[in-house]
Amino acid sequence: MPNIKSAIKRVKTTQDRTEQNIRVKSAMRTAVKKFETAVANNEDNAKALLSDAVSRLDKAAAKGLIHKNAASRTKGRLMKKLNA
Repeated sequence: MPNIKSAIKRVKTTQDRTEQNIRVKSAMRTAVKKFETAVANNEDNAKALLSDAVSRLDKAAAKGLIHKNAASRTKGRLMKKLNA
């Protein structure tokens, strides 16, 4: 642990941000997986799950957790699966 007060604050802030980033990224992955299983099982709620997954991808890209092109590529692949 650091001794300097500002360094102690930075450690706490970094831990909080890391936990938040992990939560957001995990929720994003879960939304994508739910959509993919719904498409595989031909469920009716696939469109709703797609919009949730796209929303979470956009939020993760906006926060810098994933690159905007990676989010765009993933969204394209999900839409392709829905239309196939």
